[in-house]
Amino acid sequence: MTSPETPANASLDSYESGLVNRRRVLGDAWVDKSLANRNAFNSEFQELITRHAWNDIWGRAALGDKTRRYMVLSMMLGIHAYEEFAMHVRAALDGPPESRLTPDDIKEVIMMAAIYCGVPVANHAFGIATGILREKGLLADAPK
Repeated sequence: MTSPETPANASLDSYESGLVNRRRVLGDAWVDKSLANRNAFNSEFQELITRHAWNDIWGRAALGDKTRRYMVLSMMLGIHAYEEFAMHVRAALDGPPESRLTPDDIKEVIMMAAIYCGVPVANHAFGIATGILREKGLLADAPK
């Protein structure tokens, strides 16, 4: 038996478990939007990432969601995947309390990226994160 969100050719358990993890980490609104945008061209990709990224990787107990959030933010900067970085910044700020990152946590990821990925990467990341923090009303005034 499959739900409307479950592809007929996917393992029910791995897809459904992945969907639970995906919703926990990214939030229902983002996942609903992604699933609503499925079409004949990208549907298999959505199935693949739900089963493998969200079940096989995010479903592993070893590191926990908070550590994985740090890792994903860092890796997205390392490969210059700025749209994914922005998505994961939002998810990290809005996530469940036990895995939520603070603006200072995100700042530290970007500071480290300045050294390991380069100043231009960090400069761009600060611009993205600043916009998101401003949008969410989380941007503190500059120290005097």
